[in-house]
Amino acid sequence: MAEIQEQLEIKFRLHDGSDIGPRKYSPATSVATLKESLLAQWPNEKEDGPRTVNDLKLINAGRILENNRTLGECKSPLCDATGGVTTMHVVVRPPSLEKGAEKKASNQRKESSCGCVIL
Repeated sequence: MAEIQEQLEIKFRLHDGSDIGPRKYSPATSVATLKESLLAQWPNEKEDGPRTVNDLKLINAGRILENNRTLGECKSPLCDATGGVTTMHVVVRPPSLEKGAEKKASNQRKESSCGCVIL
């Protein structure tokens, strides 16, 4: 007998309290695919939005979800009510400094340092 898998209804809570979704996903959907979907749905008017999937972290039931896991593997029986909406929190990695800016800063520190040699 084939087991019928129920679709999971998920909404994403952003850092400012606004939500994206809810939308339905299969339990076989990977977290990486979920992040790609979230990136495509990201509101354009939000500042400091993610540039890539690697800039996003999803948190469900206090755990950071790994990209290679499926939603079915990450599902928490305590938090997920049958037929209910699951809220996942979204954390966006802050934009890092450009590589050129980091090198300039480190070079400036080297130029302003002095040293002593005692012979």
